[in-house]
Amino acid sequence: MSSPADRLYSATHEWHQVQGDTVTLGITTFAVTQLTDVTYLTLKPKGTKLRPGQSIGEVESVKTTSDIYSAVEGEVIDVNQAAVDNPALLNGDAFATWLVKIKVTNNAGLSSLMKADAYDAAHPSH
Repeated sequence: MSSPADRLYSATHEWHQVQGDTVTLGITTFAVTQLTDVTYLTLKPKGTKLRPGQSIGEVESVKTTSDIYSAVEGEVIDVNQAAVDNPALLNGDAFATWLVKIKVTNNAGLSSLMKADAYDAAHPSH
């Protein structure tokens, strides 16, 4: 399965979809596959100021707990409460289940992200 080409990908398996000055962030199918069944999700609330590399929350599975990171600086302007209430949505389709939306104040961190083909080449097992 190919990762959607309309996003950028981090080495820590987050996707960033850029729309103007807003970035929608989620985790990749590869991340969900590695975690196995996602059972719990916590996300920073609206209004949280983020720096590049800062955690926006945690995802827990039967195997482990992992932080979720933002590559951009900005403010959380929306949180996907449906995903928090039902983290199993990530198990179904991680690319359709966004986690937070960030109003970007500095997008320099995007330059460290990969395009879909590079991410897929680095993670061929998904």
